Amino acid sequence: MSFINTLKPEHHRILREVVRRVHFQYFDEKHTASFITNKMLDNMIEAQGQETAEKILKASIDKGLK
Repeated sequence: MSFINTLKPEHHRILREVVRRVHFQYFDEKHTASFITNKMLDNMIEAQGQETAEKILKASIDKGLK
């Protein structure tokens, strides 16, 4: 079972937004922003692992990203 399924919807949304901003920031130069799907974002979050995702989430909430 994926740890993403255990996240609250607002936390899942924040993680997706952070991954989109950081890991896919230069992706739009070659492709359009609509090319990045939620499945791609979820795969990236899964690849990073639960501990890293929790750290990213905590840092994002501490900075006021909601």
